[in-house]
Amino acid sequence: MAVAEIVTIGTELLLGEIHDTNSRYIARVLRDIGVDLYRLTTVGDNVQRITATLQEALMRADIVITTGGLGPTVDDPTREAVARVFNVPLVYHEELWQQIQEWFSRYNRTPTENNKRQAYIPANGIAIKNDVGTAPAFAFELGTKTVISLPGVPREMEYLMQHFVRSYLKQRYGLKETVIKPWVIHTIFKSESSIDELVGDLEKLSNPTVGLLAHPGQTDIRVTAKAESAAEAEKMMEPVLAIIREKLGNYIYGENETTLEEAVADILAQNDATVTLIEVGTKGEILAKLKAHTPERVHGEFIDGKISVETLKALMADAQNQQHSTLALGIMLSSESDKQDLTLILQAPDAERMQQRSYGGPPGDGQIWAVNSALDAIRRYFLKY
Repeated sequence: MAVAEIVTIGTELLLGEIHDTNSRYIARVLRDIGVDLYRLTTVGDNVQRITATLQEALMRADIVITTGGLGPTVDDPTREAVARVFNVPLVYHEELWQQIQEWFSRYNRTPTENNKRQAYIPANGIAIKNDVGTAPAFAFELGTKTVISLPGVPREMEYLMQHFVRSYLKQRYGLKETVIKPWVIHTIFKSESSIDELVGDLEKLSNPTVGLLAHPGQTDIRVTAKAESAAEAEKMMEPVLAIIREKLGNYIYGENETTLEEAVADILAQNDATVTLIEVGTKGEILAKLKAHTPERVHGEFIDGKISVETLKALMADAQNQQHSTLALGIMLSSESDKQDLTLILQAPDAERMQQRSYGGPPGDGQIWAVNSALDAIRRYFLKY
């Protein structure tokens, strides 16, 4: 199995001036042709640091793909760095200069003299024609090692990945198209550490792989299988998914594209139930989410400012009497500098429950945590757990 690394080049990336979208695209192409990607590195426009980074990457990987640093200016040093790695000079290619001139002429423009720098690539390198930009790309082979240098402009990089790199790597390394099938199980209320205790043995598998991703108030379990077809990948995942479903039970609210609000809307429909919500401090987000999926089953209002628990209960009782709903849920979020306090009150003909919980995570996540907690309270009432 071929192993690859990606090296993105550009000081603007390190300064946070632009967002790196190239790596994600390259990673997906590599994934689809069966190349394992173990590392991603970003380095600024410095020829010494780029050279060192490439040398280190080639010690670990068979394939190193770079993006950026192929422009015409002095601070575009990728060509020189690759030449230093392999101890070869840069060589001028007349055909590349012709391609650059032709590209400019298509738009009634004239290249400047520094554009000619882009016609130089490391000696013995493989020139890659760029039909959608001015920067020729190139590949350099040494034994089983390959460096492929692509432009940093996303449109140009994507074109070259599809029209050269994919087929080139498949032929050079005898690769086959593979399917990497992800499956995500969404859980609520149970912490990432608690889930890890239940499914930790599965996280040691190599194919399919199992990983956890925590969000405020919920945790996703991602199962990923690599196979020659989607059907084979799904077959490989099924025993693992079955174990997870058995161990997590009602803590699972959905899978793949299912959202928590969709799951709650389905439960309301299955139980022919309605809910009245009184939101304080959550900006009406819970009402908005549920009304987007089941407007006829959700009523209520949201209040800015602070009220007492007694006032919240009174508002809930009045609203429930008016709407004749199956249950009422009061949500009150109070945010301080270091924590967020949540009060949840659920009123139903057979029960009244009140929970007071605190969240010590980042302040910006308190709203998400509160919304998830409130939606889960509705689930838990109907699922009786």
